[in-house]
Amino acid sequence: MKMTTRYPTLARTCLALMIAFFLNAPSQAETNKIGIIDFQRVFEKYYKTKLAQTQVDEQTADFEKRKKGMLDDYQKANREYNKLMESAKDQAVSSDERDRRKSAAEKKLLEINEIEQDAKLFQRTTEEQLKMQARRMTENILRDIRELVDAKARAGGFTLVIDVSAKSATGTPIVLYTNGQNDVTQDVILQLNSTAPVGLVKSDDVKDPTEDKKDEKKGDKK
Repeated sequence: MKMTTRYPTLARTCLALMIAFFLNAPSQAETNKIGIIDFQRVFEKYYKTKLAQTQVDEQTADFEKRKKGMLDDYQKANREYNKLMESAKDQAVSSDERDRRKSAAEKKLLEINEIEQDAKLFQRTTEEQLKMQARRMTENILRDIRELVDAKARAGGFTLVIDVSAKSATGTPIVLYTNGQNDVTQDVILQLNSTAPVGLVKSDDVKDPTEDKKDEKKGDKK
């Protein structure tokens, strides 16, 4: 079960209209500072996304294990039912014994139906639980990212921050070109992962790459 972000059609349309507005308003372009971000990359690199995916995967594995147990019980009950029905036809035993075996088979059939109903209910409820959990985690993660982007946009004096990973309803890119200026993607990733548990994310996602360049320059001077 993979966690994904999908953009509503209304949001995509709104974003496209905003882009068109800025492209058609050159007089305002000089006074507006526009930032860009690869939102999908930020979402995937955020350590809480990885934690959430791990949790969902573990619960999915647990549900699959429990479902397999129900399937095993169902198959076992079916085998027992078939044996009882076969033995109920045995003419070597008395009619009373055959009736007793037939009655036992009917009880076993009721047990099979109960197992089947429980399995179907379990399937529906667990799938819904997983969907709700994944949706709740995704919403929390998106809120974290959005709040940080909002704060950076205000601090940087941006009028607009555009998601360059956004897709149109037909799956084509909304942003066809950018020169890469005012890209806040890496800064957002670094700040989001600044409190990540040790070893959970790659060093590139918790360390500012400019620090390595500074160290290299210091080494060159020596």
